[in-house]
Amino acid sequence: MDASMMAGFDGLPEEDKAKMASMIDQLQLRDSLRMYNSLVERCFVDCVDSFTRKSLQKQEETCVMRCAEKFLKHTMRVGMRFAELNQNAPTQD
Repeated sequence: MDASMMAGFDGLPEEDKAKMASMIDQLQLRDSLRMYNSLVERCFVDCVDSFTRKSLQKQEETCVMRCAEKFLKHTMRVGMRFAELNQNAPTQD
């Protein structure tokens, strides 16, 4: 977990800090798996047309690669935008 995330837990006992860190790690893993599953499902539905072969046809493979690239670029851009907004947000003191 990011050290900046732990900064907000300074007043907590070490045991509680460890529990919070574990919970945050689990949530991050869950979100990563959801994103991966969403990517796979979306690109499969959009790109795979035929089930006559074990492997993807060339156009299907190209479509999947483009789809995955777009999805990941979009996800990165959204994450960057949230980070920008978070930096500009007023802090609660």
